[in-house]
Amino acid sequence: MKGDSISKIILQLALDILNLDRAISMAKEAVPGGVDWIEAGTPLIKSEGMEAIRELKRIFPDKKIIADMKTMDTGDFETEMASKAGADIISILGASDDSTIKEAIKAAKKYNSEIMIDLINVKNKVDRAAEVEKMGAKYVCIHVGIDQQMKGENPLQDIKDVKEAVTITIATAGGLNSENIPDVVSAGADIVIVGGAITKASNLLEAAKRIRKSIDL
Repeated sequence: MKGDSISKIILQLALDILNLDRAISMAKEAVPGGVDWIEAGTPLIKSEGMEAIRELKRIFPDKKIIADMKTMDTGDFETEMASKAGADIISILGASDDSTIKEAIKAAKKYNSEIMIDLINVKNKVDRAAEVEKMGAKYVCIHVGIDQQMKGENPLQDIKDVKEAVTITIATAGGLNSENIPDVVSAGADIVIVGGAITKASNLLEAAKRIRKSIDL
């Protein structure tokens, strides 16, 4: 499998909620079900700030903590901020300026973190993925936003096309559940990012187990 340190398909839990205590409670329930990485989602970061990252890292020191910053500008400053709070991986928007991405990557190297480029709304995902790989990004994310999901869009072809174009690790996010995850894994996703299919379940542990089983089929 491609990527520096990925030896299996990673299940990343996206905590896209507003309350930090609730997010921590959810993570504690879901992680034993097979969650590998934990994401402080954009809504959580906007609501709770860097404290969300600090607390997740304190409580789950052995897990990679992802800061879904969706940074569009001042890549160095926001990467430094998230890294110092304990983030292992910081997301930068692929639609941002090249200089923003380059400065974020430079800051990540300085603070021992890594950059994931979110390709949401990038028109030519293949070309952009190849460009950010050359810049030094470690991950790209094929992300189908909620509004795009409502129009019936899915990431399968983009995953396949990007997989052919780059050697860095490919994540995918957006409406993923136990039914459609086998398809994205078959298409070439290395990291499966799941939010609502776990966090909105009545039993988060069992939901995480179902997702993990669907990944490992």
